[in-house]
Amino acid sequence: MDARTYETHGGTPSAQEPFAAFPANAVNWIAVWRRNYLVWKKLALASMFGNLADPMIYLFGLGLGLGLMVGHVDGVSYIAFLAAGTVASSVMMSASFESMYSGFSRMHVQRTWEAIMHTPLTLGDIVLGEVIWAASKSMLSGAAIMLVAGVLGYAGFPSMLLGLPVIVLAGLAFASIAMIVTALAPSYDFFMFYQTLVLTPMLLLSGVFFPTSQLPAAAQAATGALPLAHAVELMRPVMLGRPVAHALWHAGVLAAYAVGGFVVAAILFRRRMMK
Repeated sequence: MDARTYETHGGTPSAQEPFAAFPANAVNWIAVWRRNYLVWKKLALASMFGNLADPMIYLFGLGLGLGLMVGHVDGVSYIAFLAAGTVASSVMMSASFESMYSGFSRMHVQRTWEAIMHTPLTLGDIVLGEVIWAASKSMLSGAAIMLVAGVLGYAGFPSMLLGLPVIVLAGLAFASIAMIVTALAPSYDFFMFYQTLVLTPMLLLSGVFFPTSQLPAAAQAATGALPLAHAVELMRPVMLGRPVAHALWHAGVLAAYAVGGFVVAAILFRRRMMK
């Protein structure tokens, strides 16, 4: 066992232990992010098309088709109302899928994480790098849809630029939550439970397709705990050029999911990797 693996102080492993749950410093994650980026850029066009196709179908299929029957919602056309929800939901899906399927492949199937831990990086550095990488991919997806909405007149400029920090924060939150699922997953099939029991209900209840005010009182109270609902509450006003109500509260909830999710995921990954 080398000196880097267990630099002890009074018999206690230091933070440089490769299985340390938390990052060794504030910059090591960049190496993990860069490694994932170099692999991704070889298939960047196909990856971006896959991330954009599904939300674009929702936006134009429901926005134009259902919009003919619905008309206006909250004082704007239905497709403009839907556009903000689509941006937030695309961030959720992109960050979650990258953390789950791609993250699981690198951790369990390809065992890339084990190879990285033979460098000066710790497990915490890897988990943080994976979370930020997933958030980066979701930012591309969300920003692209927001740009399309702006070009077509469904979002206001320059107010919609305030949506970029929201996309980043939401991406970190959803990536961190999905990392918890990855840490618990025995196989790819496990992710279907999260998709069916968590992501789909959140998509339907968080105000993406219709105002949450239309829900029963009990359901409205439940949506207050859903990160997607808070992302939509921030994204929709800035895209429509309206003031954001309770902005600090919504941002705080997303930040709590991001930090809390990362901490829980890091601890679970340490337990898993040390078995």
